[in-house]
Parts: sequence; C-alpha cells; structure tokens
Amino acid sequence: MKLTFARRNARIVNFHGIGLPARELEPGEADYWVSLPRFRDILDRIVDHPDRALVSITFDDGNKSDLEIAAPELLRRGLDAEIFVLTGRLGQSGSLGVDDIGELLRLGMRIGSHGQSHSDWTSLSSRQLDVELVASRARLEEICGAPVRSAAIPFGRYNGAVLGALRKAGYDAVYSSDGGCVDRVSFPSPRTSVRHDMSDAALDKILSGQLQPMRLLRRNAAVAMKRWA
Repeated sequence: MKLTFARRNARIVNFHGIGLPARELEPGEADYWVSLPRFRDILDRIVDHPDRALVSITFDDGNKSDLEIAAPELLRRGLDAEIFVLTGRLGQSGSLGVDDIGELLRLGMRIGSHGQSHSDWTSLSSRQLDVELVASRARLEEICGAPVRSAAIPFGRYNGAVLGALRKAGYDAVYSSDGGCVDRVSFPSPRTSVRHDMSDAALDKILSGQLQPMRLLRRNAAVAMKRWA
C-alpha cells in the first residue's frame, strides 16, 4: 500500500528486523526485532482493519529479513512496503546486498535511504551530513537505476539543520519516528515503530490513528522542540 500524502490521518507502521538477527545488534536494537509469528499477526490485523487503505508499512536498516522473511509475508497478503537501506551495511552479514535490492524492487517494494552509517544526524558536521544524505542516495540510485527521493531519519533524531539539509538535498518524502498520523504538510512524516513487546491494544490504537490527548500534546511539544533546535 503506497502512502498517499493527500489523505488525512494516514498511519505508517515501521518495522526493523523480523525473526532471529543474523548480525550483532546495536544497544537497544533488540527491542525492535519482532518474531515471525507476531509479524504475521500484525500483518493480518492490518489487512483486516477497517482503515486498511490508510495504513502503510516501512522497514528501516536494510536487514536481510526484509527480503527473506518480510517480503513473502507481505506478498501473500497483497501488501507492499518501503525499505530504507543503510548503504554502509550493503553486503555485510545479516544485511541486504545489491542483488537483494534488485529483487525487492522486482517484487514491488520501494527503496529509500536511511543514510550510510546509522549515525545520529543531529551530531554530524555539514560535510558528514552530506555523505549521509547525498552520497548514500547516489549509491542507491546507481543500484536501483531510478531516482531515490525518500529518506528515513535514523533513531528519529532531527533538528532544524537536519530538516534544512534534507530539503536542500531534494528529498520529497522524509520519515521520522514521532508516532501519530500523517497530514498533508507533514515534514517529516511521523511513523510508529513496532516493538517486540507491543500489546494488541497499543497496536489497535496505532492502526486506528488514536493518540490520547495528553500523549498527543507531549508528542507535538517534542516535535516542535526538535524542529527549532
């Protein structure tokens, strides 16, 4: 399901790894790896949800499980996803390779940039940020044979300088991890990352686009602070 940004209240569900990791994980990363049975259950809930047309799916980090596990499960349900790749991990153990990206495209998935080194973009110099935003995209465009116009921000960390650099680099769509719904002017567009311990009740609220008033207020305040930092 390709996200249509003209739609109000669109929801983006973001995954990282599925099944057993085939590489050493970074600190805290294991919280975002989901078992295969749970992944199947979440996809079934998306397919059966009354707001299915408003829900889209993304994956961060370019893990091998995107192709080997996630893609077949998506296709069985008539779903697709956008895969955000770290070019610095291409071909490494447990990560997607060049041929894998070609296969994902053939299967109807879309490819975006997650940068090169999985670093906090707010901590980088302008030259380092250029590598993350421009050089990584050039590599992906070489592999895909087509323009790459979307990016997902590592760790969801951004500030005004990062957003300005993304705009300058010409990205049409940028994704954060702020949670909540997308509107017509979202930049970056908020996503909700699935954790291994996420309850059914929490997932149902995400799929329905529900945020409690106090949580929405806190999220909006946090987004405003990041934009102006």
